[in-house]
Amino acid sequence: MEEKCISKAVIKRLPRYYRYLGELIEEGVERISSNELSAKMRVTASQIRQDLNNFGGFGQQGYGYNVPYLYEEIGKILGLDKTHHMIIIGAGNLGQALANYVKFEKRGFKIVGIFDVNPVLKGISIRGNEIRMMEELPQFLKEEKVEIATLTLPKNNAAEAADLLVKNGIKAIWNFAHLDLNVPKDVIVENVHLSESLMRLSYNLNCQAAEQEK
Repeated sequence: MEEKCISKAVIKRLPRYYRYLGELIEEGVERISSNELSAKMRVTASQIRQDLNNFGGFGQQGYGYNVPYLYEEIGKILGLDKTHHMIIIGAGNLGQALANYVKFEKRGFKIVGIFDVNPVLKGISIRGNEIRMMEELPQFLKEEKVEIATLTLPKNNAAEAADLLVKNGIKAIWNFAHLDLNVPKDVIVENVHLSESLMRLSYNLNCQAAEQEK
């Protein structure tokens, strides 16, 4: 595949393709057309073909897409054919919920450490990972190969934790804190703002109510 710039919109849709194809495999579906996939995903068939053509196409005229093959190939594009070691910073309710989410490992994301500042939590085990204190983090990162750090800290602690992570070599942060992190350009940050998602839902709900009143 030629190296080229892929739009963020296409990248955003790839996990959806992967999820739907996984469901099709569970249903025993071997092949599917772009029109059939369009009906399931509510994305136009033309958009599906354009998206997949960014990576080589994968389809055959008159046949459609081989579902297991396309699932495997999209998994490779997303890097899911590798194991990514991940840590969680912040062992509160959200951090513990993420640590207990078993599907991460099925997707190749292995949680290898959980850290917090609250001494009450020290030593508590979550799915085989004992909660460690933040002062142990630098040494842990020296000894373990960690690619991704998940931040579930309050806003006022997140910046300091991010600085510590970057200083110790972390290049990818999954950020649940309500704060836009100031990190070097070579550090990738994926922000998850739950309240923003809820506000978008509220906006669409208001639009729907306004339409019904017309």
